[in-house]
Formats: sequence, C-alpha cells, structure tokens
Amino acid sequence: MNKLGDFRFPSPVFLGIGQMAATIMILYVSKLNKIIHFPDFDKKIPVKLFPLPLLYVGNHISGLSSTGKLSLPMFTVLRKFTIPLTLLLETIILGKQYSLNIIVSVFTIILGAFIAAGSDLAFNLEGYIFVFLNDIFTAANGVYTKQKMDPKELGKYGVLFYNACFMIIPTLVISVSTGDLQQATEFSEWKNVLFIIQFLLSCFLGFLLMCSTALCSYYNSALTTAVVGAIKNVSIAYIGMLVGGDYIFSVLNFVGLNICMAGGLRYSFLTLSSQLSPKQPVDEENTPLDLKS
Repeated sequence: MNKLGDFRFPSPVFLGIGQMAATIMILYVSKLNKIIHFPDFDKKIPVKLFPLPLLYVGNHISGLSSTGKLSLPMFTVLRKFTIPLTLLLETIILGKQYSLNIIVSVFTIILGAFIAAGSDLAFNLEGYIFVFLNDIFTAANGVYTKQKMDPKELGKYGVLFYNACFMIIPTLVISVSTGDLQQATEFSEWKNVLFIIQFLLSCFLGFLLMCSTALCSYYNSALTTAVVGAIKNVSIAYIGMLVGGDYIFSVLNFVGLNICMAGGLRYSFLTLSSQLSPKQPVDEENTPLDLKS
C-alpha cells in the first residue's frame, strides 16, 4: 500500500474491497481444489459470525484511512495501544488470565509508546482519531476471531471467507456513498500497467496479511498476534529512521521505540518459555481419591 501512496491513490475503501474480493476468490478456488476446507453456506452462518463482519469492515476502513496521515514511525507507535485493549477484551470475552510478568511486559510496550509519542512534532488530530479507532476495531476483531474459529463450527478459513462475503457489498455501498468509488474510477493511473500490477499485488498482500493474522490467533492467542505485530512495526520504525524522509528524530522518540521493542521481546520470551516448559507430572500416589475420580 505504500507503493500505491507513491501514485497518490485516493480510494482506501476501494482498495479494501479489492482485498476482500481477493480473499473470496483465493479461498473459494482453494476449497474447490480441496486444498482447504470450510463448511458450505447455511442460514445459521450469519448468526455464528456476528459481530465479526462489522468489526472486519470497521478495521479495514479505519486502518486504510489512517495510512498516510501520520509519519510511519509515529503511526506504528500509536498502533501499540491495540495490545492492552486486546488483553482487556480477552479477559472479558474469553475469560483468559495472564501472569503478572506478561501484564508488565504489555505495559512496558505501552510505556515506550507514550514516551515515543511525547516527542511527536507533527500532530495530526484526524490521524490520531483514525489510528485509535483502528486499535479498537483490531483488538475486538482479533478476540472475536479467536472465539469464532472453532474447528467444529466455521474453522479458520470459513471465518475469513464468510467475513469477506458478507461485508463486500456493504463496503461497496460505503464506497459509493462517500465518493470513494467515484475517485477510484476517475483515477488517471488505471492505464498504467505498473500501477495495476501494484494494485493487484496490494490486494493479494492484504489477503496474506489477513490469513496470517488469523492463523497466528488460531494457533496462539489474539494477544500474541498483537505483540508480534508490535515487534514487527517497531522494526519498520527503525527502518523509517533511515529511509522515507518523514521521521523527525528526537531522543525521547528513539528511547521510547527501544522500550517498546524490549517489552515485546520480553513477552515473546515469557510466552515461548511457558509453551516449551514441560508440565509437572501428577503424583498419583499422593492424589486424593476424590480428585482421581
């Protein structure tokens, strides 16, 4: 999507529609060829999915609309607030409990974000609003996706496929009503082969991002997905210091980014350690009879 920014493509919602269309086509063809499996449509599927489709389109629109309104490093810093929101929602919705060390690691990331944001000299209220809305939608989408991906129900690929199917038409209506579609159709670069290739590539990469995010949540947790994304984004911020030309260096921002990275790496270490540590064997001889039964 950054490359589309070089062409000044004016229609983020239309790009979201392209990513949904790519998701539908790729997953459907994969199902036909028996590469993946998800259930056929029935009238119970909309009920099983709710409220995921609404969160899905909200996440798309707010995310695409926030891109380009802030410098890349500042954008990645503000996206860290997805993490505590995800932790809170997993506790409320999924009933998960995390250790104090995990919670401290999460808030270390947030502390780093606050420190880094304190040195932002390019304040953009509209950009901040869109990013924080994107944080809320991303956290809720991640937690509910984890909840809905029961293999006995829709499964991970079914959630992705039916989300895209149900929301592509409402998103198209939004695109028409806001003038986004008109801007897309009137865009002058559609005759440019390079632009078309990059647009299609952005649609495909959008599908890969959604698929990889869903798989990470499925095999781990929504919180782990959020933290991994934070580590990735901080790495991008480091690159943004060297290339791009829109990063305003300050000591606070640099220190804050390093604290974010330290918190993310600490979380990763704790999570991997808990997964790799063997479970304590149960001493059956000393186990009370009522517990054995």
